[in-house]
Amino acid sequence: MILAAKAVVEELRSMKLKEAAKKVENGIEETLTYCDFPSEHWTRIRTNNVIERLNREIRRRTRVVGSSPDGNSALMLVCARLRHVAGTQWGNKKYMNMKHLEATVEDASIAG
Repeated sequence: MILAAKAVVEELRSMKLKEAAKKVENGIEETLTYCDFPSEHWTRIRTNNVIERLNREIRRRTRVVGSSPDGNSALMLVCARLRHVAGTQWGNKKYMNMKHLEATVEDASIAG
């Protein structure tokens, strides 16, 4: 993957987009940090679907209510929704199977 990113940097440089190439080059390591984890986790690490889903749910609930009389009312509504989510099956779902990560850590401790 790093080779592909470096190819993008070279292509940007050939297009005379030096600043863009510099930004990409400086961010390669940070951007590809998720590759240090087991491949089964990559999609879960790269995306924030759970947070987006939760934000959509909160937004949907607050739109139904309309305007809140004050900030505390809005906060109470959001907290109530978060408590509901945390207490339901949706809040108890596992986002990642940690067995893959545990196996990687175990392999690393054995090797070194």
